[in-house]
Amino acid sequence: MIKYIQLLKSKKENKRFEARFFNIDREKIKSVYFGFKGGNTFIEHKNTKTKDAWIARHSVTGDWTKPDTPSSLAYHFLWNKPTLSASFNNYLKKFNLNKY
Repeated sequence: MIKYIQLLKSKKENKRFEARFFNIDREKIKSVYFGFKGGNTFIEHKNTKTKDAWIARHSVTGDWTKPDTPSSLAYHFLWNKPTLSASFNNYLKKFNLNKY
């Protein structure tokens, strides 16, 4: 069961972030890469019309109820709140997780 998350800049060429998930004993469960490197998201442009359009496009295929999928991470971190910090705190609260 996931208990902790660590958010890092991705070392993958085309991905923006890496989320590492850990269990209660702080043993790594998995890593998930998300976000297109170089893309503009709500945390950069703060444009609510663009945000609403992104959500409408991706709500068809995205499952945002799971904490550890690329689409959920993109939604919760990049398209949720106007800052990465606010989005991270909201994500932690929603999924009852802690920062690693």
